[in-house]
Amino acid sequence: MVNSLRLNEITKRFPGVRALDRVTFSVEPGSVHALVGENGAGKSTLLRILGGIYQPDSGSLLVGGTERRFQSAASSIAAGVAIIHQELHYVPNLTIAENLLLGHLPHRYGFFRRGDAIRVAGGHLRRMGVDLNPRAKLKTLSIAERQMVEICKALLRQAQIIALDEPTSSLSHHETEILFRLVRDLRKQGKILIYVSHRLEEIFELCDACTVLRDGHTVATHHSLVGVSRAQLVEEMVGRKISDIYNYRPRSMGPVRLEVKAVTGKQVARPVSFSVHSGEVVGFFGLVGSGRSELMHLIFGAARPRSGSIEIDGQRIRARHPIDAIRRGVAFCPEDRKECGIIPIRSVTENINLTARQRGGLRAFLIDFGSEFKVTDRFIQRLGIKTPSRRQKIRFLSGGNQQKVILARWLNLPNLRVVIMDEPTRGIDVGAKHEIYNFIYELAERGCAVVVVSSELPEVIGIADRMVVMREGAIIGEIPREDFSEHLALSLALPDEQVA
Repeated sequence: MVNSLRLNEITKRFPGVRALDRVTFSVEPGSVHALVGENGAGKSTLLRILGGIYQPDSGSLLVGGTERRFQSAASSIAAGVAIIHQELHYVPNLTIAENLLLGHLPHRYGFFRRGDAIRVAGGHLRRMGVDLNPRAKLKTLSIAERQMVEICKALLRQAQIIALDEPTSSLSHHETEILFRLVRDLRKQGKILIYVSHRLEEIFELCDACTVLRDGHTVATHHSLVGVSRAQLVEEMVGRKISDIYNYRPRSMGPVRLEVKAVTGKQVARPVSFSVHSGEVVGFFGLVGSGRSELMHLIFGAARPRSGSIEIDGQRIRARHPIDAIRRGVAFCPEDRKECGIIPIRSVTENINLTARQRGGLRAFLIDFGSEFKVTDRFIQRLGIKTPSRRQKIRFLSGGNQQKVILARWLNLPNLRVVIMDEPTRGIDVGAKHEIYNFIYELAERGCAVVVVSSELPEVIGIADRMVVMREGAIIGEIPREDFSEHLALSLALPDEQVA
């Protein structure tokens, strides 16, 4: 059993920003300690210090009363610390077995023993209840499956201190249940667990204690969650009261703006048809793997449809490439911001102005930086993007602020008619969610047809005018807002044998 963990007055500065300012809290063995706060509050920075990626400017990290200072990720791992980051770290061209055992691959006389690796990894996956083929390459897996592999890797190393950063953000209901069982088992084993999540229902279900961060400061530490309300945590996180996070706004709707007719694709096996009116927000709900994201890729031109047609304002479009869709006024905020949404090595300004450059922002091979700076400053202020400067590389921003940059990119499109948002609030704090929901309503009020794909059923119920439920690559049913209920949506989304 490990001894207690204490972070004492941890301070960390970056150019133009103080990410952490004397953050202090402790975690006892055999407990799950929640770490909550808005995006940019300093949670991920704190985990990176614990994981040896960053070193604190001041303060101390004590394990069992002994001060430790991890100079690298390797030294942190050697000390029994495992950090499962929100942005996953894996080698896509290697197999699951090779990723799980990376750094500890079985070998003999210098030769890699593939069969031994597959046997060890397969046994570990089975013990965890994860149904994955250890021979499969990581690049062929869904985001949810990759996340489960990352969790398995940490547990395989027999870590004593385990921190999980938004571990359920991409997991299905079944996978979340597996994770919760693993966390409870680890708690019984006396491990120290730090659990970072924006899903407050998970905090109250799983955690014993909670520390709230805001703007790099420790706002509160609750040694027990008994008597602590959700509203209290939200107010401590954002510094203000948010009575209704969804704040649904009814509005008048115009004619059909987007119409999908009998579209099929590689993972959309049966013909799919639906329509979205001007000014309407349609929520797509379904389990992970139901075909929702694949359908959106077909509409945006990121995948080729096998049959069917797509119409915008009654005119058929042929989106063979995303550029074709963008020119027709279709915007897409992808599920995986890191892989598909941002250019991490470029600045906030460049990421916001990508669409402007596509439609002719370059004049005689020159970029009008003055104009781009004005656009960037306007959206930084309008969307409340937290960044030390417009020149900051976007990869240094929090997930919520990266999502706001992607939104700004599409709001900068003058002929915007259809907006598709795939898991727009994944890994985003409650305050940023509230702001993004308001931007969704604003887009609808501008006359856009808005499609929101979400695995969070309360979110779909909270913001959508109509719900479309998918299962196994097909639309199973549509539910008008007046008939919304979790039971009805789940009864449509779950396979028949799982419906109670």
